[in-house]
Amino acid sequence: MTAVLDPTCALARVSGADLRVPLVQGGTRDYANFDYAASAPALAQVADRVTELLPYYASVHRGAGYPSRISTRCYEAARETVRDFLRCAGDQEVVFTRNTTDALNLLAACVPGDTVVLDIEHHANFLPWARRGRRVVPVADTVTGTIDRIDTELRAKPAALLAVTGASNVTGEVLPLTELTALAHHHGARIVVDAAQLAPHRSIDLCATGIDYVVFSGHKLYAPFGAGVLAGRRDWLDAAPPYLAGGGAVTEVTTESAAWADAPHRHEAGSPNVLGAAALAAACEVLTELAASAEEHERALTDRLRGGLEGIAGVRCLRIWADSPDCVGIVAFTVDGFEAGRVAAYLSAEHAIGVRDGRFCAHPLLARFGIYAALRASIGLGATAADIDRLLDAVRSLVAHGPQWNYARSDGQWDPVPETRPGLAAEAARGAAPCTT
Repeated sequence: MTAVLDPTCALARVSGADLRVPLVQGGTRDYANFDYAASAPALAQVADRVTELLPYYASVHRGAGYPSRISTRCYEAARETVRDFLRCAGDQEVVFTRNTTDALNLLAACVPGDTVVLDIEHHANFLPWARRGRRVVPVADTVTGTIDRIDTELRAKPAALLAVTGASNVTGEVLPLTELTALAHHHGARIVVDAAQLAPHRSIDLCATGIDYVVFSGHKLYAPFGAGVLAGRRDWLDAAPPYLAGGGAVTEVTTESAAWADAPHRHEAGSPNVLGAAALAAACEVLTELAASAEEHERALTDRLRGGLEGIAGVRCLRIWADSPDCVGIVAFTVDGFEAGRVAAYLSAEHAIGVRDGRFCAHPLLARFGIYAALRASIGLGATAADIDRLLDAVRSLVAHGPQWNYARSDGQWDPVPETRPGLAAEAARGAAPCTT
């Protein structure tokens, strides 16, 4: 486990790695980022790629100027890089979107029938299907039981698509995707995998698994420049109306009609996000190179985090299934006697540690846990064992002694009172007095 023998060793350099932030009690401290699952910082190689391309940025596909030709080649090369990253099959196309939510809404408009989903999904993989016939399967206490329930649902009534998470955005638990793909195909359905949390942590092989569609976001893949991906079988994409009607999506237009292009351009109308696509491709290249060491690095840090939290009295780590076969670097937990938002505010204000709190756009899943909100610590390439230990020490201190500062809730968010940190203190002074209920 050489990747984490040095407590201060990160696997890759990310933007903000040397960021120091103010503490509410005074002074500054290195920022410990445990919010990768929401938006990951840019990898150094990604930032370098964008900086390199910026002087050549121009409109793509129909420009004769040298920058336009360079931008076009970079944009289409990015598409091929993503294809390689996902090991796409021959009939699968890569469509660039804004993010995972955008990609799933695009696909939802193409599905010729019902979609079966689980009740644990992120809202991005839950809400779009309601417009085209959504059937919700409640998960069981085990993965095996959950697969049985999906099997029963698909057997009882045909569906066009099974939509599942690759890794839970709340608990990080991973489903057996090859098995689910075979199950969907057995019942005549296709499968789409929401890989927003899976792609930054695990390799995805569409050809080997048979997965029909996969979606993910650049901003969770160390490329926060506004690009996402829908990759998958082109027949549904070619048969559906364009996601957006406009230039670039057509081959011919008259005053009476339009001849639409095939996918992927059919669904990429308007000026595309060239820089975002190039950034995303750069991240794919780095993750492909680091795949084996990244998984080892992450497992060691995740085990250290979960084991440490489970050893603290009053801390509960959340799990969906008792038999989940794998878990990416995401740990959700609660602390007895403290609201999640208050804990998150304490970690930030007094310890310069960033975590996520709330319901994580997965309200039905939090309801299954019987809680309104939780905390989520997520690990990425820039995380270190020293960061893990800082978080554990801060939680232990909270449980043993409570926060050393006052906190109050205003408009649903907990804030230190008084707020002394530069940039936030003036904002707090302009706002209304916080409530203390």
